[in-house]
Amino acid sequence: MGPADGPVCVTGASGYLATHVVERLLARGYRVRGTVRDPGRESSVTHLKALPGAADRLELVRADLLDEGSFDVAVRGCVAVLHVASPYVLDVADPQRDLVDPAVKGTRTVLASCQRAGTVWRVVVTSSVAAITDEPDFQHKLTEADWNVKSSLSRNPYYYSKVLAEREAWAFVEREKPPFDLVVINPFAIIGPSHTSTINVSVNIVRNALTGGFPVIFHLCWGLVDVRDVADAHVAAIETPSASGRYICAAEAVCMPELVHILTEAGYGNRVPRISMMGSVGTAILRVAALFQPSGTRVYLQTHLGRKPNFDNGKIRRELGLTFRPARDTIVETARDLERWGHIAAAAK
Repeated sequence: MGPADGPVCVTGASGYLATHVVERLLARGYRVRGTVRDPGRESSVTHLKALPGAADRLELVRADLLDEGSFDVAVRGCVAVLHVASPYVLDVADPQRDLVDPAVKGTRTVLASCQRAGTVWRVVVTSSVAAITDEPDFQHKLTEADWNVKSSLSRNPYYYSKVLAEREAWAFVEREKPPFDLVVINPFAIIGPSHTSTINVSVNIVRNALTGGFPVIFHLCWGLVDVRDVADAHVAAIETPSASGRYICAAEAVCMPELVHILTEAGYGNRVPRISMMGSVGTAILRVAALFQPSGTRVYLQTHLGRKPNFDNGKIRRELGLTFRPARDTIVETARDLERWGHIAAAAK
């Protein structure tokens, strides 16, 4: 598929990842129709309108994940739809209402609109490695064949919402036999530069290391991926006719000591944590300390402390031709971007 084939719809276009997706599509000459909650709210769409090519080839339309049929106008006449919109928070008052319903109902709503449009031949859904595992185990290398079967409304509810949303997408295709096929991108923690001052949840990994959010160095590890690489993966998923199934999208696994070392080398050594609690005793103490955190954060820490993710990203590299920026470079660029937006003080020169 190419720019001449027709417009591409991006849901939740004003979001952190989605804006990068829109930027990539515009740069490649596509006409883009982006959905936002309120196109008239200039403060939330100014950054989209400022993208190169937006004046001529970007149209913003109103849509709501929980409003059945509200995506009909957005996807009408589109040849591909990139469903990026989904809430991402760890601590919420009502996991069913705040996480599961928007994720699952939103996915069903978007796919139903795509089916009614009759012009869409491919839908790309942004899922997450959260749909693959909620308790990484270095002894097991994760692949696209794995599914997270442990999460629930009380255990990592955000992860649970991603599991249910992705399963709904696959079930919809199996049940309805729509005229489009489905491709799913499963990123790990997405970091990198932002088009707005709003901080993505995963970017807080870097900010917390620089602002006291991590008071000590503990045994917590993340699979990291640059937001620009994830955006490239979405574009590749519509430009590669043979793309199919799920794609783990992650560059490297990085643990906190390495994160601290990278930030120290980049000039932030006076702000990173210095006391190490990496051993088994430190991890045990921090598991107890986690009991006093809000429920979402508590369960996340209990299921991730002392564990390092192990994954195979070979499928996305082979089939979509994706290459990943080194995690070190992305971490430093994320810190510089936090400086740019005034979230942290400048590094030492």
